[in-house]
Amino acid sequence: MHKTFLRVLTALPAVALQALAIYAVYTWLSPYSTTINIVLEVLAVLLVLFILMKRDEPSYKTLWLMVILAFPVAGALLYLLFGNKRTTRPLARRLDMVTPKVKANNDEIMGILREQSPRLAQTFQYVYNKTGYPVMENEGAKYYPLGDDMFPDMLEDLKRAEKYIYVEYFIINHGLMFDSIVDILKEKAAAGVDVRLMYDDVGSISTFSAHERFKLRESGIRCVAFNPVLAIGGTLNYRDHKKMLIIDGKIAYTGGINLADEYINHIERFGHWKDIGFRITGKPVACFIEMFLQFWNAFAERQAEEAIFELPDYTPEEQNERVPDGFVLSFCNSPLSDESISNSLYIDILSLASNYVWFYTPYLTPGSELQEAMIRAAERGVDVRIIMPGIPDKKLIFRMSRSYYKTLMDGGVKIYEYTPGFVHAKACLADDLVGAIGTVNLDYRSLFLHFENNSLFYEASLLKDLKADFVDSMDKSVLQTPNNRRRRRLLDGILRIFAPLC
Repeated sequence: MHKTFLRVLTALPAVALQALAIYAVYTWLSPYSTTINIVLEVLAVLLVLFILMKRDEPSYKTLWLMVILAFPVAGALLYLLFGNKRTTRPLARRLDMVTPKVKANNDEIMGILREQSPRLAQTFQYVYNKTGYPVMENEGAKYYPLGDDMFPDMLEDLKRAEKYIYVEYFIINHGLMFDSIVDILKEKAAAGVDVRLMYDDVGSISTFSAHERFKLRESGIRCVAFNPVLAIGGTLNYRDHKKMLIIDGKIAYTGGINLADEYINHIERFGHWKDIGFRITGKPVACFIEMFLQFWNAFAERQAEEAIFELPDYTPEEQNERVPDGFVLSFCNSPLSDESISNSLYIDILSLASNYVWFYTPYLTPGSELQEAMIRAAERGVDVRIIMPGIPDKKLIFRMSRSYYKTLMDGGVKIYEYTPGFVHAKACLADDLVGAIGTVNLDYRSLFLHFENNSLFYEASLLKDLKADFVDSMDKSVLQTPNNRRRRRLLDGILRIFAPLC
C-alpha cells in the first residue's frame, strides 16, 4: 500500500497539470459553450454511428453506446481517450521499431499439418497469418500442475545459464521466489551473463518501485518497466500481462505463474493457489525471445537501457535421436490487432471440437461471441467445462464472473469451482488433440486489452499431462447449479453491462 501511495503521489503533478489545461480551455471557450455543446452532441451522434459500424466485441460496443447516449459530451471524450484503439498508436509506434523475426520453415510444417488434420491446419494458419509467429516442431515441453513444482526447475536452469537471461512478468514481488531468482541473476550478471528483467508498471505498482529498479541496475541487472505510469492517457489501459523466463535461447518457462510467493504456495492467499505452467526447449524458444525483445526495445532506450535489434545466436544442443513431440505455435496476443487472436482461437477450437473442450480461468467475463460459441458447442453435444476459483481474489470480479453462470449452464456448459482455493491457471484443451496454455484469462481485459502470450499445442505429450491435471482439479471442485432468484438475475444484468471495464 505504501508503494502504491508513493506512485500515485508521484503521478499527481502530471494529473493536476492535465486537469488545469482542461479547465483553462473550458474557461477560454465558455462564451461559446452553447455552440460548442451543439457541435459536440452532433459529433457524439456521429461517433455512435462509427461505433455501430466498427468491427468490435458487441458487449464492448454496447457499454460505450450506453455511456455516450446518456452523457453525449463526456461519454464521447471518454471513449476517444480510453475506448478507442487509436489510443494504442503511441505503443504501436514503439513496438513497430526494428524487430527481430523468427526464422522457421513454416510452409513445410504446415504441409505436414494439412496432411494430418486439414481443419486444424487452418486454425494454425490463421494464427500464423495474424501474428507472424510460425508453427514449429515441439522438441520438448514439460507440464507443471503447480508453481510449487516449476520453481525448483527454474532455479536449477538459471544456475546453468552461460550467455543471457531474459525475464518478463506482470507481477514481481519480494519474497522467497523473486529474491531467490534475483540472487542468481546478480551472480550471473557479475559473471558476464547478459541479464535483462522487464515488468509491468501497473501490475507491480504495489510491489515494486523505481528505486528498486535502480538497485537492480546497480547490481548489473538491466531492468525496464513496461509502459510506466506518468500521467493519465489512452495507453494507460494496455498492460503487459505476459510471463516468461528465457535462458540462453535454449529454455523458456511460461504460464500463469508470476514471481511472487503465493504462486508457489510459500504463503497462503485465498486458500491453495492453483496455477500451471510449462518449460519448453529447442527452436520454439526463439518465439519467446522475439516477444521479449520487441517489448524490451520499445522501452529500453527511454529508460537508459541497451536495445537488441537482432535475435541472439542460438545453436541447438546436439541430440542423437530427436523425436518431434507434436507441434507448437507460441504467439503474442495484442490489443494493437484489429481482433483478439486468442478470443478468435478459442471460438475456433469450440467450433471444431467433437468430444470436449475444457477451460481453466480465474475470471469469467467472456464477450458475447465467445459465450455463444461455448453454448453452441454444448448444445450440439460437446462436453464444455470451465474450472473457476472456489475462493476469489477479487470479490466484485468474482461476483461479476458468476453473473455469467446461469446463461452458460442453461446452454449446457458445466462450471466447476475449485474447493481448495484460488485458480489462477489459464488453459484450453480439446479432444486430446489440441490445447493452449499461456497467460490469457477468459475476461475482457485479458482477451482484448492486455498484451498476452499463448502457446497452441497439437498432438504433444504435454496435453496428456494437462488433461490428467484437469481431471484431478475437477475431482477437487464442486459442479455449480443455476440460481433462479429474480433479484440476483437483475444484479447480474447490471454487472454484465460493466464487465468490459473489468
